[in-house]
Amino acid sequence: MTLTATATPGKSLITPTNHALVLIDFQSQMAFATKSIDATILRNNAALISRGAKSFGVPTILTTVAEKSFSGPMFSEVTDAFPGQKLLDRTSMNTWEDAAVIEEVNRIAKPRIVFAGLWTSVCIVGPVASAIDQGFEAYVITDACGDISTEAHERAVERMIQLGAVPMTSLQYLLELQRDWARAETYDSTTGIAKQWGGAYGLGVTYAKTMFGASEGH
Repeated sequence: MTLTATATPGKSLITPTNHALVLIDFQSQMAFATKSIDATILRNNAALISRGAKSFGVPTILTTVAEKSFSGPMFSEVTDAFPGQKLLDRTSMNTWEDAAVIEEVNRIAKPRIVFAGLWTSVCIVGPVASAIDQGFEAYVITDACGDISTEAHERAVERMIQLGAVPMTSLQYLLELQRDWARAETYDSTTGIAKQWGGAYGLGVTYAKTMFGASEGH
C-alpha cells in the first residue's frame, strides 16, 4: 500500500479552537515548597502560556485552592493575562471534583484539555486522571508544573503518560498555536510574547528583528 502525504496538520496538534486550558493553583504557598523547577522559570512559563492562550482566544479556567485561608493569591503572571476573570476557588485537591470547575468545563465543551499548575503529583495528576477516565483528551505542559522534588514531578509525569496524557512544554504550546508564520493576525503577538518570555528563543527573535529586520514568513 502506497501512502499519500497531504499538506494538512495532524489531528493531535493543539489549535486555538480544539481545547480548553486549565491553570491550577499557581499560588504563593504552593510555590514555596516547589523544588523541581526554579520559581523564576516557573513564573516565566506560567506567563508564557497565559499570554499565549489569551492572544489566541483559548477558553481558560483559572482555579485556586484555599486562596484566602492558606494558599494565597494566584501568580500575577497568570491573572494579568486575564483581567477581571473570576478565579474558581476550591477546597478539593482534585480540581475535577469541584462542581463549579466542572460546570465551566461543560460550558466550554471542549473534548481536549490542557493542564498546568502546582503540584504535579497531586493537583495535576488528579484532574488529568479523572478527565481521561471520562473520555477527555488530556495534555500537560510539564515545564509549567512543579512539585516538592524532582522525583515527585517526574514520577507524576510518567504516571500521567501511562494513563494516556500527552506532555508538552510552554514554548511548544505557544508555537503550536501559531504554527504558521503567515498567520499575520497573531504574528506580532506571538513574537512579542516570545521576546518577553521565550528565553533564548526570544533573544534570537529580538536580535534578528533589530539587526536586519527579519520577519518569519515574509
